[in-house]
Amino acid sequence: MPGPLLDGETAVITGGSSGNGRAIAEAYAAEGADVVVADLRESPREGGTPTHELVTTDYGVDATYVECDVTNLDDLETAVDAADAYGGVDVMVNNAGIFRQQEFTEVDEDEFDRMMAVNVKGVYFGAQYAAKKILENGGGSIVNMSSVAGLEGSASFVTYCTTKGAVRLMTYALASELGPEGIRVNAIHPGLIDTAMTTEDVPIIGSDAGDGYLQTIPSRRWGQPEDVADAALYLASDMASYVNGESLVVDGGMTNSG
Repeated sequence: MPGPLLDGETAVITGGSSGNGRAIAEAYAAEGADVVVADLRESPREGGTPTHELVTTDYGVDATYVECDVTNLDDLETAVDAADAYGGVDVMVNNAGIFRQQEFTEVDEDEFDRMMAVNVKGVYFGAQYAAKKILENGGGSIVNMSSVAGLEGSASFVTYCTTKGAVRLMTYALASELGPEGIRVNAIHPGLIDTAMTTEDVPIIGSDAGDGYLQTIPSRRWGQPEDVADAALYLASDMASYVNGESLVVDGGMTNSG
């Protein structure tokens, strides 16, 4: 029988304390990976044991938490460097992001810059720092979190769509740049996933509008963080050894059914 999919590897996950990032950390740990949880907050937004403590206890891997603002390049470098304690980074998951609904004509420069800094700059330099280390490790994988908003335009989400579209094309360019060096770079495009981003930051799930959205999803259910985590596990593992520069859409069929 083959061993765990990520046995002996180390993953750095930005935004790893909560939501999709927390689920990815669990999925990776369950398959043998040591984990660096890089986030502004240590406690999960949904409550419970901090992610790095949870995976250590439940899966017996090594894990640590690094306070990290992905718009701060020193923080990003520190998070990637933290993986050196476990043999160096093999998998980088640029998951941290913010989600806002905004009236386009009312968006000011500070709001625009903030979303670009978190959703684009953080991914760009997270990938850059990780790539340097992964090259030293002989190859690996980078997974960037985009969104279905990076595939289609949506009213009231112009800035968000702009950032996630940038992540999609950045991913393709990075795959071209880094593929010859043994680093695969892929993007995940989640749809409506049941996290604090869609219940609190932009209250869709649980709202009247959300009931309408649900009817546009062929699978007729909201996505769960575990659905995104399964995709991230596949892309990080050798099962996806010939998958590079790809967008993996995890939306229950919503994008391609309308």
